[in-house]
Amino acid sequence: MVRKFTKSNAVFPTDDSIKKVIFMSVKEISKKWTTPVRDWGLAYSQFAIFFEDRFAA
Repeated sequence: MVRKFTKSNAVFPTDDSIKKVIFMSVKEISKKWTTPVRDWGLAYSQFAIFFEDRFAA
C-alpha cells in the first residue's frame, strides 16, 4: 500500500520529503485497518515484561 503512494514520485528532493510521504500514506492506510491484531494480548504481556520501566502501572 505504501508503494502505491510513493511510486507516483520517482525522485524525492530530500530525505524529509520521503519520510513525510510515508508518514502520510501510513496515516491514510491505517484508517482502513479494521482487523484486530492477532495475539495482541500475548504480545502486550511480553512487551510489559521486556519494557517494564516504560509501562505505567
